[in-house]
Amino acid sequence: MAEPDGLREAAISWLQMRTDGGRDALTREDLNDFHFANADTRLIAPVQGIWKPGSYRAALSFRTSYTEPGKTPPYEDSTGVDGRFRYKWRGTDPNHSENIGLREAMNRRLPLIWFRGVAMTPARYQVITPVYIVDEEPELQQFVFVAAEDAQAAFDLSTSAHEIVARRYLLRMAKARVHQPVFRSMVLSAYENRCTVCMLAHPSLLDAAHIVPDNDERGVAAVVNGLAMCKIHHAAFDGFFLGIRPDYVIEIRQDLLEEVDGPMLRHGLQELHGHQLMSIPKRRLDRPKAELLEHKYEQFRMATMNDVA
Repeated sequence: MAEPDGLREAAISWLQMRTDGGRDALTREDLNDFHFANADTRLIAPVQGIWKPGSYRAALSFRTSYTEPGKTPPYEDSTGVDGRFRYKWRGTDPNHSENIGLREAMNRRLPLIWFRGVAMTPARYQVITPVYIVDEEPELQQFVFVAAEDAQAAFDLSTSAHEIVARRYLLRMAKARVHQPVFRSMVLSAYENRCTVCMLAHPSLLDAAHIVPDNDERGVAAVVNGLAMCKIHHAAFDGFFLGIRPDYVIEIRQDLLEEVDGPMLRHGLQELHGHQLMSIPKRRLDRPKAELLEHKYEQFRMATMNDVA
């Protein structure tokens, strides 16, 4: 049976608008706001990971559940060395209806919606769409998919060695683009959308700051390597104007403490010196790792000594 005209396109357009281009995460309740004519308007599977509305032969969406720090995910979805994403079959039967649904989307090169879990209570998902399934690896019981901007390169297999190298680089960049909003949503959710330094509670003015940069081997894209910060304190943290000790005490660079300027410097930075962080995650598993804070704080101390010298 054919898909309802325009439902897939309408769903993707609505999700892009509702999430501000993929920036904001959504709950299941948020997803119930979507309506389309008289067709089945569910966008996400109620229990299982792959969703195929009753009138569809091809899947519309698939879901990766949120896994708490330190726990093993139920499915070993992953990213390959080529920078492309992998999604495990439903079960082990290649002819399970849900696996057929993803295979049909691949064969017809249809856009899909990927719901990536970023919080558990309530369940919250980063929406990454459109994505395309570009290959299947039956021996590993998984599908291979990419973000929309990389789909054409992935579908086109007639490439030179030089083009293959270039495309692997672009796919790795795509991986970074996908993970950045996921990391942001996980961190802001853990900090309840408040700056850890000043308690500012406007998500559009907040960033997910890496404690250790993601280009460092220790810089994992996980909540324990993140801090929710307003844009001013994020810049101050990255620029070593502001340091955070492993015991969550804030330090301001000495020369900045001695500087005389306006109220922003006085209230926004100088008066924070010696104070504890104002907001940290309630769950201990989500709190920043002490060794990561220690590493960053040592860099702050070295930068401070070098500037004084």
